[in-house]
Amino acid sequence: MSFFRNMMAAGALVLAGATHATDVSMAGGSVNFSTPDQWVGIMETQGDPEVRVFQVPDPSPTANSSLARVTVTVKQVADLSGFQQYVNSAMGKAKALTGYQAGTSQGSDNFTYSAQENGAQYSYSERYWLKDNHAIQLRCVRPAQSQAGAAWKAAFDKGCDAIAARLK
Repeated sequence: MSFFRNMMAAGALVLAGATHATDVSMAGGSVNFSTPDQWVGIMETQGDPEVRVFQVPDPSPTANSSLARVTVTVKQVADLSGFQQYVNSAMGKAKALTGYQAGTSQGSDNFTYSAQENGAQYSYSERYWLKDNHAIQLRCVRPAQSQAGAAWKAAFDKGCDAIAARLK
């Protein structure tokens, strides 16, 4: 297992039985959003950057070998230039992922791509905003193919879009 997957599994065990995330506040209250009730908070960091990670349960056997997740990261930046550096750095890391293939971007701060994790193909959507000197990243990651079907994929994407609407 990779370090990231081990951390996710450990975080899930620690939070087992905890109330599912609903309303989330970050960056001293300047960043707020809600998650669907069935999403499980599996990791949280304080400080700069501040990070919240949510597992999106996949009811199919695909979940045995993959982790669908949504991450919101908030980092302080001095200005627009600092924001652009943050976005460029994050996208540089994305492009270094195994099997990276750019998708159709939907704006200068909205990127889609695919890459591999542990040999499986994943779909990524990353969106960025600058708000009150905070760079905000919404990263939605799901298996490119899931046995859960189109309805699960649509619900995943709808949840990501709802968070994006609140983060704007």
